[in-house]
Amino acid sequence: MIAQNVEKIFKQIPSHITIVAAVKTRSVEMVKEAYQAGITHFGHNYVQEAAGMLPQISFNANATWHMIGHLQRNKTKQALQLFDQIDSLDSIRLATELEKQAAQFGRTVPVLIEVNSGEEDDKTGIEPENALELAQFISTLAHLKLVGVMTMGPRFGDPESSREYFKKTRVVYEQIEKNSLPQVSLQYLSMGMSNDYLVAIEEGANVVRLGTAIFEERK
Repeated sequence: MIAQNVEKIFKQIPSHITIVAAVKTRSVEMVKEAYQAGITHFGHNYVQEAAGMLPQISFNANATWHMIGHLQRNKTKQALQLFDQIDSLDSIRLATELEKQAAQFGRTVPVLIEVNSGEEDDKTGIEPENALELAQFISTLAHLKLVGVMTMGPRFGDPESSREYFKKTRVVYEQIEKNSLPQVSLQYLSMGMSNDYLVAIEEGANVVRLGTAIFEERK
């Protein structure tokens, strides 16, 4: 079933769109099946759960692993041992800690700023009006490279209700891009999940994070 779902999604979307398979609570077998179907980007929400999963997966060298959930500062060291990219950077304090740990590993880490475009209390992410300040701060750090912006629309309901969030996030992306900050190379606008990814693509997303659309509803 996973292979058929992936094939259907590939037919629906333009070839330049990157699909990040959201694998929270999924089994190693399901992740392997998605990879065999052509998915090479995977996202996890939890450091601890990822630490149990990733060592069991032999294709890691050919896959890119994204941290897509809220990252606590005390988990940054472990996160950098697991993930290729951090897609949920949402504060100067987290950026400072990531920079410190990345320097110790001697690597430059690609990061996305997570924007709370709906300014919802129950969601993580920086407010849209503060995103440029965070981007400016990241641009001063030697071991973080800002490569994009990410947001989460509402998980359920009418996909059209997400459109305003996506428009707002694209404005943030364009504002950062316009400032031509040093060490900043924006490439990714990560918006849209299984419920609303087609709307997100219409609004300029070139990365979508899909769980249910690939793996179906959790049992």
